[in-house]
Amino acid sequence: MLNVVLVEPEIPQNTGNIARTCLAAGARLHLVEPLGFDLDGAALRRAGMDYWDKCDVHRWPSLDALRAEAGPARFYCLTSKAKRPYWEARFAHGDYLLFGRETRGLPESLLEKEKERLLTIPMEHAARSLNLATSVGIVLYEARRQIHQL
Repeated sequence: MLNVVLVEPEIPQNTGNIARTCLAAGARLHLVEPLGFDLDGAALRRAGMDYWDKCDVHRWPSLDALRAEAGPARFYCLTSKAKRPYWEARFAHGDYLLFGRETRGLPESLLEKEKERLLTIPMEHAARSLNLATSVGIVLYEARRQIHQL
């Protein structure tokens, strides 16, 4: 199983859409606090809460708590600050795909620690960024494609 990690997500609609994508891809979704919304909120329900009970969602008080539980698993950090495109990674069952806040991305301290596992989605310079839900879908389905070709 692949794991998608949202570190301090801010926009409930993105989280709902990502939960649906994880359900469709057979992935587990991890939400690292603080969250920028209430999980019982109407916006999250409108964005996919009707799927919520079917989704494999875990909530964590911190990224350190998640990492302690995950043990030796590989964590890939998706960031616009990386040079290595996501398709160059060789994904495997149990990998964790980390995505940061919509407004700030992943913390610099984490990127510094994970220099060897930074990945990016290449895009034209005129584009500032992609929507978080779109980014998760792109990388998650590439990882799934790779794993199912093994």
